Amino acid sequence: MFNWLDHLPLGLLLIIALTLGLAPFVPEPHVWEKLKMLAAGTLVRPIDIFDLLLHGIPWLLVLAKLGRLGWVRMR
Repeated sequence: MFNWLDHLPLGLLLIIALTLGLAPFVPEPHVWEKLKMLAAGTLVRPIDIFDLLLHGIPWLLVLAKLGRLGWVRMR
């Protein structure tokens, strides 16, 4: 099920997360702004939800890859 994740290099995922995941860098990263909106309950517009997904998925992929690496090493 996670074979596709095993074939993605961790370095590439980190580069994607640091660039797309944190863009734009000024005044604050979109992912951080959207997470604050989510915590405040103001994340209701479709464009904001799309932004959270767009900027958050790279970070979720990095976490999944790290978890998968740990899981494979434990076995």
